[in-house]
Amino acid sequence: MGRDAHFRVWRGDAAGGDLQDYTVEVNEGEVVLDIIHRLQATQAGDLAVRWNCKAGKCGSCSAEINGRPRLLCMTRMSIFDPDETITVTPMRAFPVIRDLVTDVSFNYRKARQIPAFAPPPDLAPGEYRMQQVDVERSQEFRKCIECFLCQNVCHVVRDHEENKPAFAGPRFLIRAAELDMHPLDARTDRREFAREHQGIGLCNITKCCTEVCPEHIKITDNAIIPMKERVVDRSYDPLVWLGNKLFRRRRD
Repeated sequence: MGRDAHFRVWRGDAAGGDLQDYTVEVNEGEVVLDIIHRLQATQAGDLAVRWNCKAGKCGSCSAEINGRPRLLCMTRMSIFDPDETITVTPMRAFPVIRDLVTDVSFNYRKARQIPAFAPPPDLAPGEYRMQQVDVERSQEFRKCIECFLCQNVCHVVRDHEENKPAFAGPRFLIRAAELDMHPLDARTDRREFAREHQGIGLCNITKCCTEVCPEHIKITDNAIIPMKERVVDRSYDPLVWLGNKLFRRRRD
């Protein structure tokens, strides 16, 4: 049986905007994206929202619901109190285009900077062999749907615009970690790249990215912390440091 729900939806564009109030019908089993679509159909035909699959697999409908980054299509209306006002706003870390749609091109620029997978030169496609444990370890990170909720909630990106040139964000740190863990990736500079070009040192592992991941990827524990440890081992291990000094002296 249907009921009415009170929504506050951010309306505006890059020049500014504000929250507008709506009362919208809600039916059993619906998600927030259903209500946004009903709002478009009945009261706000020009409301801009990005979506595609409505199945939690495309990552398109990212927004903030009552201040928490979520997928609109995976947030059930049943989790809210019937008398609760539900506030829907665009992701705060990225520039607003219009209404709930943000410009996430920052993320695609960061993706293009990552060196691609480099298979061993002596193996042809079809000859790759991996242990199952290595498959499972990297497979977790491949579940990422690039909703960019982790990027949005990361305070290094969200609260400090000046960090964006130097910091890739959690989504791309797990990509670097995945490739560094991959037994068939022939590159040896992933750790240096994470330190010098992705700004892994700026991450202070608050785990907020893990908390909002709709695919339940353990971004911090399984990717960023191990990558940080490998970067530190490479850079600050006294034996490595001594070996580098001796090697340079011998070479000189």
